[in-house]
Amino acid sequence: MTGTPGRPVIRQQADHSRSAEGPVGENGGVSERAAGSSETVDPQDLAALEEQLGRVPRGVVGIAARCVCGRPLVARTAPRLPDGSPFPTTFYLSHPGAVAAASRLEANGVMKEMNARLGEDEELAAAYRAAHDHYVAQREALGHVEEIDGISAGGMPTRVKCLHALMAHALAAGPGVNPIGDEALSLARDDWRPDRCTC
Repeated sequence: MTGTPGRPVIRQQADHSRSAEGPVGENGGVSERAAGSSETVDPQDLAALEEQLGRVPRGVVGIAARCVCGRPLVARTAPRLPDGSPFPTTFYLSHPGAVAAASRLEANGVMKEMNARLGEDEELAAAYRAAHDHYVAQREALGHVEEIDGISAGGMPTRVKCLHALMAHALAAGPGVNPIGDEALSLARDDWRPDRCTC
């Protein structure tokens, strides 16, 4: 194990042969954006995603964020799946602990309060619209799909509909891009944290 005071420990686990790549972001996970990733996925990543999701992953073009141990937290997905279906969810939350934490937050009703604040707080609403624009631009970089033109994920730009998608975006983009995703990650810290491996 290696680490420095105030930083998460980056550890290599026996059954997970990848080590963390790149800096650990403020949202905790190793951001592939920060690590300068390429748009490739290796067989280890696909195997890990299949284990996490319980199915064969579809349309994966990269890993947008990783656990501190190196396993995927967020898959980056093509805007058109291999079967031809349009797929607006560019950033797909895959880590079971993160998925469970997002589900618990949704079950506890936090989206109702978040939606109310979006309607009242102009600054928050503007930042959320900017997050939507960022999401769409990230997907467009992978290719234009007319059927989902201008559509992002998670309810953006006007409402909170899916914390899984918003947390995935926050982990992939880093802090300060998606305010609702950042808030959800903060609220989930008692159940799951990206800076602590639970793989």
